[in-house]
Amino acid sequence: MRTLVVTENITLDGVIDATGGWFDPVGAGPDVDASDLIEAVAEHMRAADAFLVGRVTFEQMRGYWPARSEDTTGVSAYLDQVRKYVVSRSLTEAGWEPTTILRGPLRDDIAALKAEPGRDIVVTGSIDLVRQLVAEDLVDEYRLFVHPSVVGRGARLFPDGVERPRMRLLESRAFRSGVVLLRYSAARRPG
Repeated sequence: MRTLVVTENITLDGVIDATGGWFDPVGAGPDVDASDLIEAVAEHMRAADAFLVGRVTFEQMRGYWPARSEDTTGVSAYLDQVRKYVVSRSLTEAGWEPTTILRGPLRDDIAALKAEPGRDIVVTGSIDLVRQLVAEDLVDEYRLFVHPSVVGRGARLFPDGVERPRMRLLESRAFRSGVVLLRYSAARRPG
């Protein structure tokens, strides 16, 4: 059975909404050696052959990554070739192949993806989708790239009032940029 992995860039205060300008999608800025961080991302890309996102994140990425001809991280090339799955009831044409539009029910779609042979299924960004996956207890692993930033407000991975999953630390790894990777397995809720 395949593993569903939520990978998020997150601030020290738990914000995953990148609109505050704290996140650079291709590195840690021009003055920082991010080669160790880029290698970790490449390691995760090699472990995954499916990419799951919500419509808004898909449309943002479709407008950004395919045009990156100077991308030295490998993310653009990976996203162009990886099998993409978009959860959407309104999207009619993907416009970025190979892409499959999933229309739900979410639990059934995820069960079908997990049952297929292959490697990890990775979800990134997609705040609303990730929250649905958490609420339905469908996440197997969390990979959180914690950035040394505090923004004070914005969408959090686990908002107030939401039952948070029980997690067990699998790995912690610090990078030269100050970013820290925290990997957790998610324990299934009883019942």
